[in-house]
Amino acid sequence: MTYQPPAPDGPPAPPAPPVPALSLRGLAKRFGDKIAVDGIALDVPAGSFYGVVGPNGAGKTTTLSMATGLLRPDFGTALVHGVDVWQEPLRAKKLMGILPDGVRLFDRLSGTQLVTYAGLLRGMDKDVVTSRVRELLAALDLTQDAGTLVVDYSAGMTKKIALASALIHAPRLLVLDEPFESVDPVSAANIRDILDRYVASGGTVIVSSHVMDLVQRMCDHVAVVAGGRVLAAGTVEEVRAGVSLEDRFVQLVGGRSQAEGLEWLRTF
Repeated sequence: MTYQPPAPDGPPAPPAPPVPALSLRGLAKRFGDKIAVDGIALDVPAGSFYGVVGPNGAGKTTTLSMATGLLRPDFGTALVHGVDVWQEPLRAKKLMGILPDGVRLFDRLSGTQLVTYAGLLRGMDKDVVTSRVRELLAALDLTQDAGTLVVDYSAGMTKKIALASALIHAPRLLVLDEPFESVDPVSAANIRDILDRYVASGGTVIVSSHVMDLVQRMCDHVAVVAGGRVLAAGTVEEVRAGVSLEDRFVQLVGGRSQAEGLEWLRTF
């Protein structure tokens, strides 16, 4: 007679919840007397296309800079797929591709050299880097300008070559601050296609943008940030609450002014 182990008591334990691609807890930053970020808490689901929207000075860029290791927070934690960005920065940064806003590139390199440097800096094999650089430049319509110094690129071309540098190592999380600013409509459509395929394959994208229509069409989740705090977060449908994202944004943020006065503009 074989031994039968006793049956476990009660129902089986529920499966553990999935680990968010990015988890922020109590993130805060002060510059002098100004509180730029005031204890933000946010979970970005893995495999989502997540939009972060807010007015100028809302704290979006500061929050994303702290979340990606570019700016040290005064308080709080940021975890990328469960890895603490500030306790284990090398592990965390291997998982991320970052397109920051306003950060200088090594613009005395050509486009090919800059993206190649980004790949080699990640410890990638040289032949793999060469192949990926060629594919990225073709996808972003930069092949003809591959040998041009980045300092001579237009604002839109600079944005695209910075995106290529963020993508070269196939990160699990992409954090893009205003990726479509100064980019022409055709290039913007190409970038959206690249990002859509990336998310469909299991990657996660976080996009900061002022363009509500773009976020509403492109993203499946969104967070509205103002005054350094999250006013609403969830799926786009949940945050919209039955109206357009732009109307909901105005309801949450406020500050809409009436165009009174300016009679001198109506004298024709």
